[in-house]
Amino acid sequence: MPFFISHRKDVFPHPFLADDDGLLAISESVSCDQILLSYQFGIFPWSNEDEPVLWWSLHPRCVLYPDKIRVSKSMGALMRKNKYQCTLDTSFEQVIDACQNVKRNGQDGTWITSSLKSTFIDLHHQGHAHSIEVWDSDELIGGVYGLAIGKIFFGESMFSKKTNASKLGFINLVKFLKEKGFELFDCQQETEHLKSLGAELISKEKFMIALRNNIFASCNKFSWKLD
Repeated sequence: MPFFISHRKDVFPHPFLADDDGLLAISESVSCDQILLSYQFGIFPWSNEDEPVLWWSLHPRCVLYPDKIRVSKSMGALMRKNKYQCTLDTSFEQVIDACQNVKRNGQDGTWITSSLKSTFIDLHHQGHAHSIEVWDSDELIGGVYGLAIGKIFFGESMFSKKTNASKLGFINLVKFLKEKGFELFDCQQETEHLKSLGAELISKEKFMIALRNNIFASCNKFSWKLD
């Protein structure tokens, strides 16, 4: 039985109390403070527009260590051609809007609800949420967005309008994070797409150790801009 979280308290149950599917808690709304707190403990919201907010802690956890990013020969060739351009934090709202509206196989709707979208836009303005954009001339063809806390980047969603656009954005984002000293990219859920890029499953105990160590990691302020 999931726990109920009052909007008056930013308190979450221990993530190990999640059920076998990962469901941990329910709340009536979502706020910036809740997101910043919950993600420090590997908890994230995932629900439909007409549902209460459902909070999850999946285990085992899909993560990517930045130094293990895998670039295929075809992706390496695409990157050398400089066919597409990548930018950071130039069009966050466009990226999250595209992620919300892109059609995905096996999904009838989206978990990026209007309230969650608004909350992440606020987090972006506060300097916590970031995006990478992939451009074909003036057309936005791909992107990834997520939340940066300490030395962990919590990936939220990605989209692609042209083949390999999201992969290109993901690879460039991970390389940027590695240069800035990030130690982990939380992918949340395992997919073949992420596995092909080097993501792997780790136990909830190992993930919790990484989260605990990250609480004490310095949150360096720097410009989210690609050289």
